[in-house]
Amino acid sequence: MKFKVKGLERQVLTPTLIYLWLIMFLIEVVKSALLVTILPVYMGSVLGLSAFAIGWSLSLQYIGDNFFRSPAGWLVERIGFRLTMLAGLALALGAVALIAWGRQAGVIAAACTLLGIGTAPLWPSVLVGISDMNEGKQNFGTAMGIIQMSTLGGTGAGPVIINLFIHQSYSSVFWILLACLAAAMLFALLLPGSARTPRTQRTQKTPRTPHGQKASRLRTLISHFSSTFSMVRNSLHVSRLLYPALFLQSFAVGLLTPIITLYIRTVLGLSPGMFSVLLVTGGAVTVLGLIPVGKLVDKHGTRIFLNIGFSLACLSILGLALFRDLAAVWILVIGAGLSYAFILPTWDTMIAGQLPKGEKGTVWGLFLTIQGTGMVAGPIVSGKLWDVYGPSAPFLVSAASMGALLLIHLWISRPAPPAAAETGTTEIHKPAHAPVKRKSGPKARVR
Repeated sequence: MKFKVKGLERQVLTPTLIYLWLIMFLIEVVKSALLVTILPVYMGSVLGLSAFAIGWSLSLQYIGDNFFRSPAGWLVERIGFRLTMLAGLALALGAVALIAWGRQAGVIAAACTLLGIGTAPLWPSVLVGISDMNEGKQNFGTAMGIIQMSTLGGTGAGPVIINLFIHQSYSSVFWILLACLAAAMLFALLLPGSARTPRTQRTQKTPRTPHGQKASRLRTLISHFSSTFSMVRNSLHVSRLLYPALFLQSFAVGLLTPIITLYIRTVLGLSPGMFSVLLVTGGAVTVLGLIPVGKLVDKHGTRIFLNIGFSLACLSILGLALFRDLAAVWILVIGAGLSYAFILPTWDTMIAGQLPKGEKGTVWGLFLTIQGTGMVAGPIVSGKLWDVYGPSAPFLVSAASMGALLLIHLWISRPAPPAAAETGTTEIHKPAHAPVKRKSGPKARVR
């Protein structure tokens, strides 16, 4: 069954994609409402906990989410993305219940860690699911545009929805969040159970230890991990520059996350209302551009769109550090929103084109962990830059990161020289899943 929607001639709106869209929207509603609106006030004003406890609880959520993505991707390969997603959603449901009925700082911190671990499998599961659905087709970029639209919409809608109920009681707010998670679990139950990445090594058995049956489960699990990552290392042929690029892509955003509100209010002198209008405008530009850009990426490849996106982001962020005029700020915010409309669906499409045939979930988890490290490091560096060098410093470093990312992408996506092309080189800017003719031989290579 497929839904025909005007403008989506590739018919990407399968029931599976719609369920994934709804799940990611509901999860982002819960996370943004909890982390942005509820926890800082609830822990401080209602429970009377210290700012130190609040900060640690929020950090543990991000740490759990980031560093459990690689194991989650590995798990997707073994049990499929439906069961992995269900397990993660069940953990998230339990975490929100602990937050709702817990009172001690340790309980809240543990619940936030559990929430991070529970949400860690979601992106690897979604990316593997989309890869499986679109294998042999050239519509990964369009599908990613649709999914990114749901996550951005959920992130923006969460605080707005919760603010409508938070004045009544926190009890009703927590019940709303639990209902959202329960609905997400119901949608996850409708996902196909057998759709998962085929593994060429699935039939291989882990070598037994000298003690045979006496080997512990822990040693067996470690052996599985070791053999898996050994296979990934041997089959993954990407430029080494891709790894710092993954870090920089989120590091540039993480630098601005904790200081953007303070900068707009104290440096630019804009009112909270004007700041909200700016955020909505920039977000709307991004959301409206996601699907058109995704469709163009599927047709023309990723190279030109990432180059445009990184260039726009670099110039827009640099402009915010240098200009104070309101008209210029409006133009720069729109430019930043447009840059992320180019980057978000295109970046994941480019990464999908680099995955080996086996262990896609593991590689997605590894890449997402590296990328998430930038989001963890960014706010830490940002605060120090603000204190030592002034309010413009985080913007300048963020713009420099985007500029470095552009240069890295120009290098790793450069067209292959004629000699290499004759020997079957594949290029990083080919559309994901596009058929590529390869020639065998000692000179054949994959960048």
